[in-house]
Amino acid sequence: MKLSEHYTRTSVYITLTVLLFGAVIYYFAINYIAQQQLDRGLQQQLTEAEEYARSNDQNPQLYDLDRDHAIFVKTNRQQLQKRFFDTTYFNPKEQRAEPGRAVEDLVKVNNNNYYKVVITISRAGQKYLIEVITIITLTLLAGLLAVLFITNKYLLNDLWKPFRLTLKEIKQFNIADVDQFTGKPSQVDEFTELNEAIREMSLRVTHDYLKLKQFTENASHEMMTPLAVVTTKLDTLIQDETLGADQLAQITDIYSSINKSSRLNNSLLLLAKLENKLITEEEPIELDIMLAEKMQQFQELMQSKNLLFQHQLEPKQILASKYLVDILLNNLFSNAIRHNITGGIVIIQLTAHLLSIKNSGGANPLNTDLIFERFQKGKESQGTGLGLTLVKNICQHYGYTIHYHHEMGLHAFVITF
Repeated sequence: MKLSEHYTRTSVYITLTVLLFGAVIYYFAINYIAQQQLDRGLQQQLTEAEEYARSNDQNPQLYDLDRDHAIFVKTNRQQLQKRFFDTTYFNPKEQRAEPGRAVEDLVKVNNNNYYKVVITISRAGQKYLIEVITIITLTLLAGLLAVLFITNKYLLNDLWKPFRLTLKEIKQFNIADVDQFTGKPSQVDEFTELNEAIREMSLRVTHDYLKLKQFTENASHEMMTPLAVVTTKLDTLIQDETLGADQLAQITDIYSSINKSSRLNNSLLLLAKLENKLITEEEPIELDIMLAEKMQQFQELMQSKNLLFQHQLEPKQILASKYLVDILLNNLFSNAIRHNITGGIVIIQLTAHLLSIKNSGGANPLNTDLIFERFQKGKESQGTGLGLTLVKNICQHYGYTIHYHHEMGLHAFVITF
């Protein structure tokens, strides 16, 4: 749900709740005020009736011969608590019963005669007035809610336009681009502050990115050059026929260690480039053709372990760096062959949606939680422990997914495009 919709819904709910509670309180307040006004009118009529009864020795019912609103009843009681109460009033003109309000009290007439007097008036006018006020109030509430909804839905929605423009610019931001984040001007202080914060953050990130890029390029050059020199000199030494067997074995060990260090250095530098998106070149690649060429390259290594190749390749074109795809396939092929058993099998399947490489090997499945982590390798492995990490990072670089599973004695790596 968008923030504007959430704000509109919350605002309407809160306003509706407050207005409903307010309407109930308003209704009872109006009802109470009207009732007080009726009681004051009854009290005035009661006073007039009492004065009439005390000033005349005749029957006090003469005050209202029609008995349409005042009734006097002689009583022996000398005390009666005056009370106001709701009752039914019979309207003699309309000849119908109406809601009424009455007051009851005790009137003392001369000769110590007591009369209980009940004066009743109609509440129909008051009830009608309250109903009119209620209808007007509800109409105003409905109109207010409609105005509030339209205002939040269409007018206030434009207030979020600078935020949406900023969000769009953030999504399009590329750290390798020359253009920096600028942010759209806004008259809202919060959005202006947000744009300024993002602008400062993008400048820091770009600065760090350029420093890391420079470090990676320098490290690659400065570390590879002496390694290449050492390797060249070792090549020359190995060809020296005057070396003894022990010396040759030691030089071979050094040569192997230097080569491993060189591969490790290359892998770490490549991981750094991938994680910082320093490799941006892409080109169309016919993956089925590249797989066929890769099978030819590994044919000799396959034959050394008497492995069987099975493949089913459908045409598939991807847009990627040929350098990275070559590294990805080399690692998967090398992994499938090095960890295979003599006389085993390697099955390669390529469709429009996935690339699957399966190989026979150990009977137990690999640990799926660690298999793609750095420097996770078997005790007998001669690799750097970074091969599958590189494969995973290259897949992530292009938005592919890779997963491992073990089925029917085969270890399977599946890349989904």
